[in-house]
Amino acid sequence: MGLAVGGDVPADRFEGCTGDRGAKRRLLKGVGILLAGVAAAALSASLAHAQQANTDQTTQEEQQTEGKTDASGETLLDKILLLSRTGETAIESLSSSSHVDQEQIDRRLATSVNDVFFGVPGLTVQSDAKRTASSVNIRGLQDFGRVQVIVDGARQDFNRSGHGTSSTFWIDPELIQSVDVIRGPVANTYGSGAIGGVVFFDTKDATNFLKPEETWATSVTGRYETNGSGWTTSATGAYRFSPDFDVLGNIAYRDYGDYKDGDGNRVAGSAFDVLGGLLKATVRPSENSELKLGWVGSSDGWNEISGGAPTSDLDMRQNTFTARYNLTDEDKSWLDLHINASYNNTKLDRTYLTTLNRGQFDPVTGQPTTIPAGSQTSYDLDTWSFDLWNTSRFETGALGHELTYGGDWVSDDMVTLDPSGGQDTYTPSGKRRVSGLYVQDKMSWEWLEVIAGLRYDSYSLDSATAESSGDRLSPRITVGVTPFESAGLDGLQFYGTYAEGYRSPSITETLMNGMHPSGVTFPFLPNPNLRPETGKTWEVGANYKADGVIEAGDALRLKAAYFNNDVDDYIGMNDDVAVGTPGCAFMPLRPIFAGGSYIPICAQYQNYANAKIRGFEFESFYDASWGFAGLSASIIDGHTVSYGGLREDLTTIPSSQVTAQLGFRFLEDRLTVGGEVQHNGKPKGNDAARDYTLVNAFASYKANENLKFDFRVDNIFDEKYANPLNASTTSTIYEPGVTVKLAATVRFGG
Repeated sequence: MGLAVGGDVPADRFEGCTGDRGAKRRLLKGVGILLAGVAAAALSASLAHAQQANTDQTTQEEQQTEGKTDASGETLLDKILLLSRTGETAIESLSSSSHVDQEQIDRRLATSVNDVFFGVPGLTVQSDAKRTASSVNIRGLQDFGRVQVIVDGARQDFNRSGHGTSSTFWIDPELIQSVDVIRGPVANTYGSGAIGGVVFFDTKDATNFLKPEETWATSVTGRYETNGSGWTTSATGAYRFSPDFDVLGNIAYRDYGDYKDGDGNRVAGSAFDVLGGLLKATVRPSENSELKLGWVGSSDGWNEISGGAPTSDLDMRQNTFTARYNLTDEDKSWLDLHINASYNNTKLDRTYLTTLNRGQFDPVTGQPTTIPAGSQTSYDLDTWSFDLWNTSRFETGALGHELTYGGDWVSDDMVTLDPSGGQDTYTPSGKRRVSGLYVQDKMSWEWLEVIAGLRYDSYSLDSATAESSGDRLSPRITVGVTPFESAGLDGLQFYGTYAEGYRSPSITETLMNGMHPSGVTFPFLPNPNLRPETGKTWEVGANYKADGVIEAGDALRLKAAYFNNDVDDYIGMNDDVAVGTPGCAFMPLRPIFAGGSYIPICAQYQNYANAKIRGFEFESFYDASWGFAGLSASIIDGHTVSYGGLREDLTTIPSSQVTAQLGFRFLEDRLTVGGEVQHNGKPKGNDAARDYTLVNAFASYKANENLKFDFRVDNIFDEKYANPLNASTTSTIYEPGVTVKLAATVRFGG
């Protein structure tokens, strides 16, 4: 499982390290700082006249203040999930669901997506030392769409082959307003393939950024981190032209040097600079309808290194365009219509900085070859998606119904170009179309709730050398009961779920071919006969909510779940296909002495009989006037079973985690201080991992309505640790040691 061959792997994706970018990096830094400064100045100056604008926003104020509560009495589990197509909060959802809001993101002074999800049970983020490209792991499943990552309705499907994670996405935490997480295939109304779960990022918009009485507002944030001397500059501006039309823009720039691990060693290749931004407009054509139009973009650049020296330069550009329309009429309970459309383009260009002539192999012949300096490779993915659904609410006798029905369509078009030959075989070009139809009925009667759903999926994959297709029906049934009416127990709910999900093979899994490019060489074999994966999950859980537990106005929320997931026909890399196996012929190569060797094996993505994953998740929050507390935990274990009955540990199983947080509020909630402790247990069968514990502290002080200071220390005790998911990389990637973060935010509005 997974490629873990030796040798000094040169600067291609089969090593994946980063370094300084020299003049080009300094140029991007200057451009980013200039853009951020111009944005801040322009927003402040050009919108200043809005102070004289009509401030009659009565209708808008009522919409924004409705449902809001004080700081106490509401927790993260009380926030409505955007992922829910029936308007549920996490605590109401009969599923293992979590919500991360703006306050949590700000408190963590998030540098990366990994920081955003700190303490979320059952979810782990894998990235390399550079930290800007991320892959989400839910319940031990990741890559190739097993976890659907969605930004404002747009799927993030980019992948590039190599050691470590294959599927990555880019989004700056400064652009994020909130994130919803649903674990398991119960979120199958959000498209095909999500047998692990769904992560939905909602970016900032004017409705939440502007105060009810404001017509315009702008904010500027500056941040510094000691470990790696990292600087972040972010500027946001919003304008409300009328109650029916508002816009928001945000730009963020980061420039980070190499950080040091817990032993004080510099981690080569961890430096990066990235520029990100968004524009979003909200139009309300009528009292009952809303249209959101958005763009999210990112520009990232870094070097890959080999032997301690930069050998290739990489530039990534991502542009996502979205349109989301909602039509709801309270007088027509059958109408709650949503139409989403999106286009996402991710392009990664790579230029070799030096001539590589040691340990390089031709992807066709396997013979030693030379990659001249200046050679270029490009990876270009276009993803189009369309999603339409409606929820009708009605009653049949004493039974209430929320009937959701709809369909979705996704198109991935991957083009890999490598005139020098090689990378276009490891991340092959091809087209994949995925579509589905679904219906789900949520039925409620007094203490009983039943959710029954059915989804139909179909896919087709096409390239110049192969094609495949398939379809399937996937059911879901959930039963929830609230058996108690007595005080203290009336907020206790139990549920049980059986759900199935269907994931089609990806372009890379089906078509990857050629010879391993460096260090050692052996053939990769395509596999057009791959069968789709089918996830079958049993889950039992409990939700509990209570108010006024210790004092008036406080709130306690708890969620717990045990799951057992069998993934039939699980697809994994078999890097020990014996010579003589059909398609794996012996290659009579001459001995190779120039930094490499030939191994008489083949590697191929193959189906396994199944992958068996089971685990337990727990999440709780307590909020009161004096402060807040939280405790979460996840324990996951899993393995694959071959058709011959051979059992192997699943290399994508993350650490077991227990996370506790405690915070106190002072000075009429203007000052917040607290800390976090997280213990990570070594996954079974992962020899590269070990147990470790992280301790963090945070503080936030709101001097007035327009000025806020944030302070945070991560990894206070300078623990040296590595993410176990990076065990399949060619060298251990250690995470940052002690890091002090300081930030100041200035806001103006009127």
